[in-house]
Amino acid sequence: MGRNLDMLMSMGFVVAAFYRFVHLHNYYDMRSVILEFCKEHGIKGTVILAEQGINATISGERDAINKFFSFLDLDHRLADMKYHESYSNRLPFSKMKVRLKKEVVRLGIDDFDCSSMRGEYVGPKAWNDLITKPGMHVIDTRNDYEIKFGRFKHSINPGTTSFREFPDWARKWAEGKDKDVGVAMYCTGGIRCEKSTAFLKSLGFENVYHLKGGILNYLQSVKGADSLWEGDCFVFDERVAVDNNIAPSEDIKCVKCFGKVDEADLRSVSKGHIVCGACKSADVS
Repeated sequence: MGRNLDMLMSMGFVVAAFYRFVHLHNYYDMRSVILEFCKEHGIKGTVILAEQGINATISGERDAINKFFSFLDLDHRLADMKYHESYSNRLPFSKMKVRLKKEVVRLGIDDFDCSSMRGEYVGPKAWNDLITKPGMHVIDTRNDYEIKFGRFKHSINPGTTSFREFPDWARKWAEGKDKDVGVAMYCTGGIRCEKSTAFLKSLGFENVYHLKGGILNYLQSVKGADSLWEGDCFVFDERVAVDNNIAPSEDIKCVKCFGKVDEADLRSVSKGHIVCGACKSADVS
């Protein structure tokens, strides 16, 4: 694919994904302030606020994104936020949303605090050695429709349709297993695997690891023949998937006719199910 960084950065819009588990007692009050700032600076995307922290993917012009993170620095709880950057020729979101939730990513277990027992971070450079260790269980914590776009070879697919199904799957998977086995977990940006490692540790597993910054950080750091990633990475915006260079994928096809899709088709994707305009018209007629 060979698209270099200069070419990617020239696409015009920056897409920034970030999260942090941190106590936000006033998260209700933060909603209007963040929403107003984003609208004033032409930023679109989704920010989720909860008492346990923040989870977001936003997009805008370079200057606007820089100003947004300077704006976050004004709150010591959100200062020095690390984020994963990718690029797009157009804004991949149609609106700016700031949502208030019980959890920043919904595991579906009330009062589950992952901050005190999450697994061990493993950076992208050390990830290959970890997941190729004999006996290491590598678990993809994303949903089945995401995994179909790409994955680490030989990783376990829980077959979930939502993250809320993960605890039930994990309990069944854990039955009869030695709690000393190694478990390496990953997801798109890091938040789901971080919470998943905490859940596995609550089941008694000790040697639990997760990919720091998720797949996006790995693709940004590990290139070419060194990469163990296969395929594209599904993302929750109108790009649908990004390639090994974290550029919008050029390989997205209609699930019915396997033909090309256009930008309009990518604006109405439900759980990775992409149908071209011609097939949609045929279904209606």
